[in-house]
Amino acid sequence: MPLALFALAIGAFGIGTTEFVIMGLLPDVADQFGVSIPTAGYLVSGYAVGVFLGAPLMTILGTRVPRKRMLMLLMGLFIVGNALSAAAPVFGVMLAGRVVASLAHGAFFGIGAVVASSLVAPEKQARALATMFTGLTVANVLGVPLGTLVGQHLGWRVTFFVVAGLGVVGLLGVARLVPELERPEGVRVRHELAAFGNVQVLLAMGMTVLGFGGVFAAVTYITPMMTEVTGYSDSALTWLLVLFGLGMVGGNLVGGRFADKSLMRMLYASLGSLALVLAVFTATAHNKIAAAVTLALIGALGFATVPPLQKRVLDQASGAPTLASAVNIGAFNLGNALAAWLGGLVIDAGHSYTSANWVGAGLAGSALLLALLSSGLERRSGTGGAPLPADGPPGQAGPVAAGAGEVAAQPAANR
Repeated sequence: MPLALFALAIGAFGIGTTEFVIMGLLPDVADQFGVSIPTAGYLVSGYAVGVFLGAPLMTILGTRVPRKRMLMLLMGLFIVGNALSAAAPVFGVMLAGRVVASLAHGAFFGIGAVVASSLVAPEKQARALATMFTGLTVANVLGVPLGTLVGQHLGWRVTFFVVAGLGVVGLLGVARLVPELERPEGVRVRHELAAFGNVQVLLAMGMTVLGFGGVFAAVTYITPMMTEVTGYSDSALTWLLVLFGLGMVGGNLVGGRFADKSLMRMLYASLGSLALVLAVFTATAHNKIAAAVTLALIGALGFATVPPLQKRVLDQASGAPTLASAVNIGAFNLGNALAAWLGGLVIDAGHSYTSANWVGAGLAGSALLLALLSSGLERRSGTGGAPLPADGPPGQAGPVAAGAGEVAAQPAANR
């Protein structure tokens, strides 16, 4: 794999760390600024909203900017946001810093996915995406626990300064290792928006919302589930989350490898298995060993869907993939928020914490139904998905298969 993919993975590691590390630092932040825990929770929800809204906004603003330069600008925005959070004198400034950092999230992964795909041959594109997303999964294994540990011993401000430093490393990596990729000729904002008229693009995004949302229906309430239902102590939660993160890393790599061989079959297998395991979790949550194993499987199966889902969007919007790719990253966050809300409704209705697992199973099962519907529509039309045509001048072929038009321009060593 090209070294440029590892530069993108470093950026992904920093972004993944800043997204989730705040959860373990909320009590300290709340105490520092004299606000309640629910108020401090706006640092989580504000970031999620910023990702969802910032993904299309920043991508549209960067339509006329070469992709490497846009990635560098996004990492710069990420650095500024985290530095602002670290130095914030009042809560409102820290919230603003979180939102600024979140604006880089969706567009970085969206544009980065297009760039990653353009650096390798078509049959290796899902693995290239998995390599980039490995940074995000490793963040949950190393970055978040270490960031929480640093915050608890040296103060939460140090954690955010360290995360800003990770952004600097990512920026330098992109500047040094990512090749110059000019903006494809003929691509305009209206063309990028036209991708959303393709029903296959919308179905793929629906799979993203529902499929990965199924994971967060359970994981959002994993602390009370593991302590009050399974019987683990609070101190055991760190290694349980590391176990979940290790599952994410493995699932991401396996999902990328098998999606290159048969993307839709990989989606059927991962979504169907995820729905089954989430349903089983309602029973295994009552046993410590079984619960730990199931939690790792949920992480693995959940992230096994990420490379194929992202590549599905890239393939179906191949003539104008950048905006669709970025919005699909926002769809992951939308699914997280939706699943957490639905799980909370069920629990608030008086059901056990394990009832959130049934919500997750239902969401993952619904994503599987969308995958079957998507394949059925392809077979009926006989087009194999008919990706959106490029909007180039008459007689000029546009880019295909997520930036494959650019891959021909790359040196053989980068493929």
